[in-house]
Amino acid sequence: MKDDMCARTGATLYLDCQAGIAGDMLVAALLDAGADEAAMRRALASLPVGGFEIAVSRVKKAGIDCCDFAVLLDEAHENHDHDMAYLHGSGYAAHEHEHEHEHEHEHEHEHEHEHEHEHEHEHEHEHEHEHEHEHEHEHRHAGGHHHHHHHEHRGPADIARIIDAADMTVGARALAHRTLDILAAAEAKAHDVPLDQVHFHEVGAVDSIVDIVAASVLIDSLGIERAVVPVLVDGRGTIRCQHGIIPVPVPATLNVCTQHGLPLSQADVEGEFVTPTGAALVAALDPVFELPARYTVRRVGLGAGKRSYERPSIVRALLIDELPAPARPAPEVPGTPAHVVKLECDIDDSTPEVLAYAADRLRDAGAREVHWLPVFTKKGRPAYQLQVIAASEDVDRLESIIFQETSTIGVRRSAWDRTVLVRSFEQVQTEWGTVQIKRVVLPDGTSRIAPEYEDCAAVARRAGVSLQRIMDAARAAALSR
Repeated sequence: MKDDMCARTGATLYLDCQAGIAGDMLVAALLDAGADEAAMRRALASLPVGGFEIAVSRVKKAGIDCCDFAVLLDEAHENHDHDMAYLHGSGYAAHEHEHEHEHEHEHEHEHEHEHEHEHEHEHEHEHEHEHEHEHEHEHRHAGGHHHHHHHEHRGPADIARIIDAADMTVGARALAHRTLDILAAAEAKAHDVPLDQVHFHEVGAVDSIVDIVAASVLIDSLGIERAVVPVLVDGRGTIRCQHGIIPVPVPATLNVCTQHGLPLSQADVEGEFVTPTGAALVAALDPVFELPARYTVRRVGLGAGKRSYERPSIVRALLIDELPAPARPAPEVPGTPAHVVKLECDIDDSTPEVLAYAADRLRDAGAREVHWLPVFTKKGRPAYQLQVIAASEDVDRLESIIFQETSTIGVRRSAWDRTVLVRSFEQVQTEWGTVQIKRVVLPDGTSRIAPEYEDCAAVARRAGVSLQRIMDAARAAALSR
């Protein structure tokens, strides 16, 4: 039975792809996070394609318990996607492969196999095959043996009809179609063919269709409203595909990332961590790339990959809820004195690291201002004077932190009056993203604005433009109101 927390809608899906992402990895992570497995099984059982079974089980990756989703293909549909000797050569990572192989087959629970496709679909298959381009391929593996396979080369229109025939919700079907469109466009660009002529193994593979449908159903079942994917981490080197040896990241994956602005980085590990199907599923979610500053975690799901690389293939799916930012102090009325207290002490025997840490703790604890001033103490020794501006109610707590984090043996206090201006915080939209500004009202009724540095810096890093350009755009947007 699904966890009640997962039944709530409005969740944000955070995908941690530090070890890459593939379709089967995402499906496994979503299942582990509490998505509706029964709905997934119904959808897959209704697909008018044959040649596969599915299995859901538990495996260990680097000693971590993960969910495993396997699409088990028959002899006619096997694509060697998890055959490390085929992908990288017979001598590839032999020790790591054998070690990983042991773990991947020590399942804690029995495989649950579903023979999804019986002969009742034979008439559908016959009709569908009229639209398929069937070719026979002979694959010579590194070990010298041959495999003679009968592969189905479906085009995007063929797969769209398969998706339309599946027993799934409107939302899940729309996500599956969006994923297919993204993947087909990326493959068409990689092979320089028109979209309607994309008839090749990668798009038509049964396991890719299964992964897309399964992931779409599971995401829809969780009621996801927003996705966060900070980065897709891929490997390096080369990998074998149906068309020969190609570089990693593979062209279709790069095309997805380029066309949809997905952040990509490469680990110094040989292997393909991000597959085109995995990248297309991420792009179809239209994710943002920055996590909220604060959030709580409802559930965590860990999905295992099948390939055995130096970095264990695990993707994490977290259901999170964003927390509001800490409340800002209420603005004071202009012209009315506000009472604050200044705490002060001199320190001549601490390292810069200790002084910086003390200042950070004081700011985190609510100090209005924290300053270090260079001074000379007795006998002409150079030192630093700590000045902390605090609200009256915070004085005792902040003074306690000063004694804990510095070597001072005394703190001076002085009460101050100050005059403050009314200020408010607003959101403005620039062409690169949303930025917060601070508006201050002067005694004569006019106002001035200042973009918030942290917001501008985050947008500048993400957009790859200068900080000053973002700040100028934020000012212009505020003045145009």
